[in-house]
Amino acid sequence: MKLRQLSLSHRTFIVAAACVAMVSLAIGAHAALNKRPLEAAKAVATEQGGVPVQASRVALIIGNGHYPDANHPLQQPINDARELGAALRGSGFDVDVVEDATKDDMSRAVERLKAKVGPDTVVMLFFAGFGVQAGRESFMLPVDAAIWKESDVRRDGLSVEQVLGAMDEKGAKAKLVVLDASRRNPYERRFRSYSHGLAPISPPENTLVISSATPGKVTEESKATNSVLVAELLNNLKTQGGIESAFNKTRVSISRSSEGEQVPSVSSSLLEDIRLGG
Repeated sequence: MKLRQLSLSHRTFIVAAACVAMVSLAIGAHAALNKRPLEAAKAVATEQGGVPVQASRVALIIGNGHYPDANHPLQQPINDARELGAALRGSGFDVDVVEDATKDDMSRAVERLKAKVGPDTVVMLFFAGFGVQAGRESFMLPVDAAIWKESDVRRDGLSVEQVLGAMDEKGAKAKLVVLDASRRNPYERRFRSYSHGLAPISPPENTLVISSATPGKVTEESKATNSVLVAELLNNLKTQGGIESAFNKTRVSISRSSEGEQVPSVSSSLLEDIRLGG
């Protein structure tokens, strides 16, 4: 009798232990299943709001038209920024358009751009507005620039060369720059007898730059909706050739149509051409 009770108690213990093990496995599996959606949600949140996602084609488009120190607003930079931005979006670029940007606006926009750049990224920088050269560098001027002497240009302006250097440090695959800033401006006459336009830009490796005028020259403002540079560039970007070909065609076309009065400058260190359509 005692032996039978002992055997029964042993079997009961084994059954109870098995039940406990099954319950533990069920709880663990349930927790694992619940954890997967949570981890996925965290990954999406990080991708969207935490660590910026690197895009293959990014562009920063700045159009500054309303300078308080100018006699009248510049109409073309805003129009050019919007139309070029739309064209680049149609070619698969992640585009950030900034209009009438202050120095803080421009600095923040450059930081946003840098956050998107990686080794496989094609980057485009477009600036339209007033530009000034100082110390052999070309500076893009924000609308709140307060310039009375040449040293103020470095303080309030944003150096094209420094932006290119930052993109180069991020390892961008290619860097494209369009500068429509060789205008007569209200600042230089305060410390110079005449406008010097922009400085020559020595492009770092894998860089293509087009400026609206030869270094040291300035262009005259027209009443057209778009600047000559952007109007011609938009036409040439629609062709099947690469972007370096589009830049060169733009330079030749403007030079011929102006009978040499305006000759855009193109500098290239691209190792391979970039096609906007593919």
